[in-house]
Amino acid sequence: MAESRVEVPGIVRPPHGDDVLNIALVIPLQGPAGIFGPSCEACAALAVREINAEGGVLGRELNLVPVDGGASPETVALEVDALVSAGAVEAVTGWHISAVREAVAPRIRGRVPYAYTALYEGGEDRPGLFLTGETPDLQLGPTLDWFAGTAGVRRWTIVGDDYVWPRRSAATASRYLRRIGGTVCDEMYVPLGTCDFRGVLGRVEASGCEAVLMLLIGNDAVEFNRAFAASGLDRDVLRFSSLIEENVLLASGAENTRGLMTSAGYFEDLATSSGLEFAATYFRQFGDDAPVLNSLGESCYEGVRLLSELTRRAGSPRVPAMMSVADGLAYESPRGTVELRDRHLRQRVFLAVADGLTWDIVQQL
Repeated sequence: MAESRVEVPGIVRPPHGDDVLNIALVIPLQGPAGIFGPSCEACAALAVREINAEGGVLGRELNLVPVDGGASPETVALEVDALVSAGAVEAVTGWHISAVREAVAPRIRGRVPYAYTALYEGGEDRPGLFLTGETPDLQLGPTLDWFAGTAGVRRWTIVGDDYVWPRRSAATASRYLRRIGGTVCDEMYVPLGTCDFRGVLGRVEASGCEAVLMLLIGNDAVEFNRAFAASGLDRDVLRFSSLIEENVLLASGAENTRGLMTSAGYFEDLATSSGLEFAATYFRQFGDDAPVLNSLGESCYEGVRLLSELTRRAGSPRVPAMMSVADGLAYESPRGTVELRDRHLRQRVFLAVADGLTWDIVQQL
């Protein structure tokens, strides 16, 4: 997939000085997840603009230092480590896949705060890591309960990319399904960047499942959706993905989203006062041609906001000070009132069904 990049104000190479707080923004600008990059970059830049307009954080102006999180995990980790070791950044945030987080976190070793914004498989407790994304206990488990109780769906086939998030999420889903009398009919994983799903779809059809749990990233999900509908499976088999948003809908095409569902803490079409206000501000700032507004992009806004709130509460951007004051930190965000518990952001999660190229919110989980 070609590299994607959006030029937005607020992201430049790091200036120096005690009046500037540099934050590494790790977001994918290439590869299967590159489809998300422009939305992530724009939302993070919006947070910086708002915070700096209010006087910054502890008298310091925020500045974002971009790192391409779509490169290989080890390459990303080396770049972030170099920035931290040189004192060029004092914090890290951004949306990137769990394989990148698994490489970056050991390199950082708690030297600077790391606000990881992607939904993820859960279980992270390394010092200095703060997590704003949805976790399976809030997102995946309640969704499977809803499918069983409301739609009578208990037979699932799992299709995922082959790395840590899909595999651990699938294990969690299997445990939930056993508890509610459900079944995993088949389970398969493909390399990141897969375009040919013919063999996978043959196994899906043969499995006799009622729904597919899609644990695919970005462009891989797009290719799967197109092939799924072309095969005619969308007539009888539902799809649910906990990581799919407006960019993937647009790229998949309206004719390929029948029976597709997701859950997330934020949607552009979420009719709450905080959500609507955020969307209005976003398009006022960047115009009608702005990158698509979605949960993944908004998560990067959350990452910058969370680091700012933690720094203010701790009186310092240093990890020990933040760790000592993190639990119970609450603030208002586009997702409503959110609160840190065990360094994870507790938030509402909503279930939605695709209606062509938009999401129709079904209910709060």
